[in-house]
Amino acid sequence: MRNTCTTRLNRAFKAISRTLLVAIATVTFFFTSDLALPQAAAAYPFWAQASYPETPREPTGRIVCANCHLAAKITDVEVPQSVLPDTVFKAVVKIPYDTSIQQVGADGSKVGLNVGAVLMLPEGFKIAPPERISEELKEEVGDVYFQPYSEEQDNILLVGPLPGEQYQEIVFPVLSPNPATDKNIQFGKYAVHVGGNRGRGQVYPTGENSNNNIFVTKAAGTITKIAQEEDDFGGVKYTVDIQTPAGETVTTTIPAGPQLIVSEGQTVEAGEALTNNPNVGGFGQDDTEIVLQSAGRVRWLMAFIALVMLAQIMLVLKKKQVEKVQAAEMNF
Repeated sequence: MRNTCTTRLNRAFKAISRTLLVAIATVTFFFTSDLALPQAAAAYPFWAQASYPETPREPTGRIVCANCHLAAKITDVEVPQSVLPDTVFKAVVKIPYDTSIQQVGADGSKVGLNVGAVLMLPEGFKIAPPERISEELKEEVGDVYFQPYSEEQDNILLVGPLPGEQYQEIVFPVLSPNPATDKNIQFGKYAVHVGGNRGRGQVYPTGENSNNNIFVTKAAGTITKIAQEEDDFGGVKYTVDIQTPAGETVTTTIPAGPQLIVSEGQTVEAGEALTNNPNVGGFGQDDTEIVLQSAGRVRWLMAFIALVMLAQIMLVLKKKQVEKVQAAEMNF
């Protein structure tokens, strides 16, 4: 009986050990896979969130997405000139590009462009809750998911990746703050910053180049060998051997995607391009202002304008009366 219990305990212990080892291996693979096999940065704004947790805007005013998406493109934002407290309005971010073009994917194949955006609203402004959004505005927003930059910064919003063909204009339903309930908010003019990217980046957050990049020679010399081999994604990558004047061989590995523009036996200079530039996307940012307006100030302004208009009318009437009196005196 005792031997039977011991055998069962040993079997249970071995089963638990195997399960634990599998769990450890899974967790280890999860955390190391992005380092060993980094995935494509296909317009993912949360890379900025991971690399710059405090704010996506540098002291120079540049939004950090520009560190990975190196090409400059146009991005526009449209917001109302002024809004009243505790009201819902829309901020429209425009990320235009030619939808007929395609980019290289992680496996080197041609794929469509994705888009993403970072919207930095003034403090106190945030995404409107669903019950405050009208049905018409919900149709404009679509199925877009808005992610706050952090738990403490719900006024900074991330969107993407989204299919670029459908979302060249991204509508943000925004709720303005109310100074009557939040004493930290004041009426006045505030800055709004936006960044929009289309396509994959050229640099990963780890500092490595993606295959959506131009590859250059590491040294001057003669290309002695160009070899092809299949990569982990099923694409074809190249290794280019360059023999320097000193007799040293320098090897450059080119992932699938960029097209070679050199051949064996060709003499190249240091820093000369080995491939074309496959990047068709890029990043742009825009800055604007919005006024949090007091309804009382608007009413007083309307009353002042009405008073001025009334005074002008009275002056005109008075002038007409004086002219009639003068005309009567002349006739007398």
